Amino acid sequence: MKIHARLAGLLTLVLSLSTAATELPTELQGLDLREADVASKDLPGWKKPQRILVWAPFGPQLLDELRIAAPGVELVAVANAEEAAAAVAGSQAVIGICDQSVLANADQLHWIQVYFAGVENCVSLPRVKEGIVLTNGQRLSSPTIADHAIAMTYALLRGLDIFHGNQAEGNWDRSATNTLRGFGELSGRTMLVVGLGGIGTQVAQRAHALGMRVVATRGSRREGPDFVDYVGLSNEAVKLAAEADVVVNALPLTDATKGMIDGSFFAAMKPGAYYINVGRGQTTVTADLLDALNSGQIAGAGLDVTDPEPLPSDHPLWTTPRVIITPHVAATSAETLQRIQALVAENLRRYVAGEALLSVVDIQRGY
Repeated sequence: MKIHARLAGLLTLVLSLSTAATELPTELQGLDLREADVASKDLPGWKKPQRILVWAPFGPQLLDELRIAAPGVELVAVANAEEAAAAVAGSQAVIGICDQSVLANADQLHWIQVYFAGVENCVSLPRVKEGIVLTNGQRLSSPTIADHAIAMTYALLRGLDIFHGNQAEGNWDRSATNTLRGFGELSGRTMLVVGLGGIGTQVAQRAHALGMRVVATRGSRREGPDFVDYVGLSNEAVKLAAEADVVVNALPLTDATKGMIDGSFFAAMKPGAYYINVGRGQTTVTADLLDALNSGQIAGAGLDVTDPEPLPSDHPLWTTPRVIITPHVAATSAETLQRIQALVAENLRRYVAGEALLSVVDIQRGY
């Protein structure tokens, strides 16, 4: 009877865990979102919110979803940071905005939810460092950004930038198939993913599925998914660059990563390799990137982010051969928007109920 009772208890536990796993909204499943170790109600300063400011640039649908997630809570819509600063007094949370002017007027603020992953401008604010809970949109745009990185890789490898330029001139020129360095197939080549977080993991998964060997670095540990052949620490990036036909930068911007991709990194890259940046512009030393391109050390670059940003119209990157530039749009898709709205609604529901939040930012690490 005792054995049966234990088995029944074990079955109940397994079923409860399975049920809990399915409670995550469909849009958020499979993203490996981190859940906080501490419930909201157990955090210092938490109280059930009565008033929350919301900046909803995506349209009225988000506000409708938030009202369902938090019945009885006053949701105050604001159009910008200026309005938020004027209205924040008496609010326990702000959704969509992290701004010094808002924080300066906040008297009860305990939680900030931002929509996207990048929080470098938020974690540097003194008030945030003093104990405000910050959650972000980490991993929500990772699938979309990964698609963008692979698209840039294919475009460079197959010379689509060259052929598109010829098309604009009505020039039927096939010579690039013989002159472009590395023109050929993606399968069988090696990709280095610098920054094996949410974006980097999605990039690695796609590259592996396309027949590439994938190596990667990450800042904190060597563990990685089965489709990554080797995971090194950040200080191994230069060494691994020598193995890679394609390097994808998926780094967040922190004190440790600012300027990490510099002249020594480009010099270590395999001659004729390609460089893709879908992380943060300031992780790359732009002058060193230009030197590597102009010297022929690397064969080309795909840049969704730059430093400076926006890129001035007279900047030499615009006219450097074999450079594809997109204006920081890699994260943009209807699917990303759906995931953002699902996360914000779920986190609001959790915060009001006092449950553990998803995607809490480590203020010290900056992500």
